[in-house]
Amino acid sequence: MSDGVGGGGIGNGGSLDGLLVVDLSRALAGPHAGQMLGDLGARVIKVETPGTGDDTRSWGPPFVDGADGGSYSTYFLSCNRNKESIALDLKSDDGRAVLTELLKRADVLIENFRTGVMDRLGFGTTTLAELNPGLIQLSISGFGHDGPEGGRAGYDQIAQGEAGLMSITGSGPEDPQRVGTPIADLLGGIHGVVGVLAALHERHTTGRGRVVRASLLSALVGVHAFQGTRYLVAGEVPRAQGNHHPSICPYGLFRCRDGAVQISVGSEKLWQGFCAAFGLDPDTPGLGTNPERVANREDTIRFVEAAFAEYDAEVLLDKLAVAGIPAGKVRSLDEVYGWDQVHSQGLVVEVEHQALGSISLPGPPIRFFDVDPEGETERSRTGHAPPPVLDADGDAIRQWLEETGA
Repeated sequence: MSDGVGGGGIGNGGSLDGLLVVDLSRALAGPHAGQMLGDLGARVIKVETPGTGDDTRSWGPPFVDGADGGSYSTYFLSCNRNKESIALDLKSDDGRAVLTELLKRADVLIENFRTGVMDRLGFGTTTLAELNPGLIQLSISGFGHDGPEGGRAGYDQIAQGEAGLMSITGSGPEDPQRVGTPIADLLGGIHGVVGVLAALHERHTTGRGRVVRASLLSALVGVHAFQGTRYLVAGEVPRAQGNHHPSICPYGLFRCRDGAVQISVGSEKLWQGFCAAFGLDPDTPGLGTNPERVANREDTIRFVEAAFAEYDAEVLLDKLAVAGIPAGKVRSLDEVYGWDQVHSQGLVVEVEHQALGSISLPGPPIRFFDVDPEGETERSRTGHAPPPVLDADGDAIRQWLEETGA
């Protein structure tokens, strides 16, 4: 296990400061997990293929030109902050020897190879447990490591389709749509981190590591929520129905004079308040209760949009706010990243990239605070490191291994 992680580490005082993570993963699910652990303060060493590195280094456009003449993928930049990079050929004796030394010192290993690859490289789960009994091994696959389709390759959009997410996303049953971000990969990484943190907690008692397994399939089935019980318990097969909630009405996107706004009328009290604000009769036949409004969705939509027709969106949002009705607009990403509220939550961070100079990145979603009689003091990670240039830290990591060797 890690011996405090000294020279070459990013070091920043986060909650996981002192833990060493070896990240063998590529693309998104594993790298996202590694980035989350790095955001929490762990030292994350990313092991990459010499010459090409992580697959996502070539995913684009868009690419951004660096001062060194290289082109840098914005995709790669999205999931590799707070990491170091070392290039190792894991089919060579030297590459395996360096990885072995890293794993002896590591607290966590992340990998998302196809089932069997780690065994062929000489780093199967049993071998790793013998090498480092306290190692937490996180393995993320597409559809699970076992079962009739265990080991099947997994890519986000394929998983979104296979796991049913696309069937409940889109304008209607004949218009299946993927979610606009690689949500299966991201959730696979997040669930993997949850498992790692649980295993690290357990290690305090047992002194031993665990194998933690997550998949894109399990990540998506795990967030079916009420749509899953809608089928399993009620026997209804959910279908896509656009921008309106299947069980609450009115809840969705509604047109107004110059555009549209979103509202969520999630209780009968809110319905009463909504109708009072717009001079509507809450007991209009067929609309008096939520089950009635859901059953008469199109009538409810017309009822609401008729009331909104005389208002521009900004004026309407102000009126809804005064009435206490949860509401919002649909922002484009330039509007999101220009929004004061986003910046106030630390959701944009500035880093100094080796080739690109000062760049902004989406920031970590979790904040930490100390509480004492004087109030709250934020104790989130101070400062973030940029996604590394390929093998940027290779020499320093090798030197650290020599200095900390037995």
